Amino acid sequence: MTPLDTAPAVRSRPLLVDGFGRAVTYLRVSVTDRCDLRCVYCMSEHMTFLPKAQVLTLEELERLTGAFIDLGVRKVRITGGEPLVRKGVMDLFRALSRRMGSQGLDELTLTTNGTRLAEFAWPLYEAGVRRVNVSVDTLDPERFRRLTRGGDLGRVLAGLEAARAAGLSVKINAVALQDDNAADLPDLIAWAHGQGFDATLIEAMPMGEIDVDRTDQFLSLKTVREGLESFWTLEDLDLTTGGPARYVRVAETGGRLGFITPLSHNFCELCNRVRLTCTGTLHTCLGREDASDLRAVLRAGAGDAELHDAIRAAIGAKPQGHDFRIGRDAPPSVQRHMSTTGG
Repeated sequence: MTPLDTAPAVRSRPLLVDGFGRAVTYLRVSVTDRCDLRCVYCMSEHMTFLPKAQVLTLEELERLTGAFIDLGVRKVRITGGEPLVRKGVMDLFRALSRRMGSQGLDELTLTTNGTRLAEFAWPLYEAGVRRVNVSVDTLDPERFRRLTRGGDLGRVLAGLEAARAAGLSVKINAVALQDDNAADLPDLIAWAHGQGFDATLIEAMPMGEIDVDRTDQFLSLKTVREGLESFWTLEDLDLTTGGPARYVRVAETGGRLGFITPLSHNFCELCNRVRLTCTGTLHTCLGREDASDLRAVLRAGAGDAELHDAIRAAIGAKPQGHDFRIGRDAPPSVQRHMSTTGG
């Protein structure tokens, strides 16, 4: 089990600070809204994806990401959709890896569904990636196929083996779903810890119209934790990977378990992250309809100073917190899908 990264030392570089005094040091970059799975809690079965003209080139994504690094961002996570379906995405990883260390970036990492990890694990390691988050909601192959609308669990497991062989540290992410995988979660956690992987549970979030009522899906992680504590000893840890998870150690497995609780216990007071979509839209809050169009600034020929000013202005308007709600027949809290926003 590899240790979690601790917060890097404070540097003298300029910081992006929002109106509530929070330093923004973590950027999540969505490189595509497309995915080779159709998870039931994430998107509709028949999605309409963005036209190519609206999507930034990899060179544009590199320039925007570099601007954030210049302004003090120290951690970049590449997301999607499924980032590894983006043609040429390794060029972006290799370009950003040149910003590691003395060039300002402390960590370059990835969230993936794992379907293409067998192919990309070693190139990712060569490009400086050391940690990956992989979405696995169940170890039951048939249930996995149903939840992902056709996904092959065996392919994901092969990707995890490739990640391990390449030297990547793995964290398993699972969305807790009341009627779909609640009973599977203890076995999933125990399996992950047995593999030497960390695990994190995530509450379903009301983002975008999907084909089911999220009231039926939602499962509070407070309830899940109470259930786990009926047979496991959970010891709170004062550790962080820079994201929103609160961690415990499971005494019986020896592994770490995170809880991401945007509804039952929000984490906004310590929020240090923003999201850049593949269209160049900057969202400073996952649960708000805020948006700053950096693509327009970029394609208007902005120099570095203008681009930096646009980013600072957007960060300055970052909301204090999100306002997620789930209710019977209620519309999503935000209309954009997670696959568009970036996980």
